[in-house]
Amino acid sequence: MTGFLLFSSLAALAHAGFFTLETVLWGTPRVNALFRVSEADAAKAALFAKNQGFYNLFLALGVAAGWVIGKPVLVVFCCASMLGAAGALLWTAPRLLRGALIQGLPPALALLCWFLGV
Repeated sequence: MTGFLLFSSLAALAHAGFFTLETVLWGTPRVNALFRVSEADAAKAALFAKNQGFYNLFLALGVAAGWVIGKPVLVVFCCASMLGAAGALLWTAPRLLRGALIQGLPPALALLCWFLGV
């Protein structure tokens, strides 16, 4: 289960990072550039970004909690949710392929490792 632990932990760290970007740093010039939004658009989307950031934080915490309490099914659920969100991003905005891969590859690899038992 080393691969499952590794990739689910990477997925959790990535989602904790998304929380930081979308909640703590949202609206700063660097984050605006990263998300390709203007200052005005960032201000309009701040509430939605903060809400999305907390979803990402809770998924990251779910992975951590699953490992701490010894419930890999919680880790699987959170990784599947992360992967589903990446798929939804790709489906609705194919131009954001890079973001969908960053968001979805670690949980996808975690789920593959879980399925294979590695």
